[in-house]
Amino acid sequence: MFDAILLVSFGGPEGMADVEPFLQNVLRGKNVPLARMQEVIKHYERFGGVSPLNKNMRALIAALKEDLTRHEISLPIYWGNRNWHPLLTDTVPRMHRDGVGRALAFATSAYSSYSGCRQYLEDIERARSVVGDEAPMIEKIRPFFNHPLFIEVNVSHLREALDMVPAESRERTHVAFTAHSLPLSMAKTCSYEAQLNETARLVAEELNLRDWKVVYQSRSGPPAQPWLEPDILDHLRVLSAQSVESVVVAPIGFIFDHMEVIFDLDIQARQLCDECGLNMVRASTAASSPRFVTMVRELLEERLLDKRVRSFVGDLGPCPDRCPSQCCPAPSA
Repeated sequence: MFDAILLVSFGGPEGMADVEPFLQNVLRGKNVPLARMQEVIKHYERFGGVSPLNKNMRALIAALKEDLTRHEISLPIYWGNRNWHPLLTDTVPRMHRDGVGRALAFATSAYSSYSGCRQYLEDIERARSVVGDEAPMIEKIRPFFNHPLFIEVNVSHLREALDMVPAESRERTHVAFTAHSLPLSMAKTCSYEAQLNETARLVAEELNLRDWKVVYQSRSGPPAQPWLEPDILDHLRVLSAQSVESVVVAPIGFIFDHMEVIFDLDIQARQLCDECGLNMVRASTAASSPRFVTMVRELLEERLLDKRVRSFVGDLGPCPDRCPSQCCPAPSA
């Protein structure tokens, strides 16, 4: 059914010259204040304008190629980003020139939302339109927030982080599961919040956690626009006021370390914790584990081998292979 695999991601700059045009791509058509973009540019300046995202994508592709080869799946892997090179609008025409007729796409987002799922479908169709009627057919695999291996990887990383907390205060440690915030108007039209809560619950149950909460980070809209809350920084201030000694931050909403993870958590949140006297440990993101690569291969095999069973754990069931036309609609202007 398929003769190629396409990995689709957000994209990230790889030098200061890339940062402003990259952010213009990200923010095009969005009601984000100019001051916010200038603030984010300063974030990138601290790291020489380099996001770790593309480096992580290259590592994922290399590991996936090896894993597919070991399991006798011989298909070319292509890579296209939404907002920076290699762009989907360059990759899909290359796939056409290479003779690809039908590809299976994996997008680096575990949850259902407009920005995390449907927008990838729209970007794929936009890239196909560059080619025209002869463009390869591209089908995206399902969101994987409750795949057993996704839960297992996050459990493992959180356990490692908890082990870094002093033994005498480990049982009293609070766990903050973080994810990218969304405008409430967008959150109300998708299952993002419910899926995040399910992932957090499944991870917490595996570790017998008693004190945990899902919180949000990286909001970028106008101050008057309501977004999912509580914000991670506000939550840390509450913990400090409650005399909590240690907090582990687990970014289950993110697949890779990228600028929003390393700046919002490793710099801003850690600085606040230092000021408040909170001991903070940050858990690793999922894709740094070889088991994440295994999960990607298993998700691809569901479709490549036309398997009948879909792997999942918990109460919400697996997401459909093909998104219904009405799900995760674009936010209204």
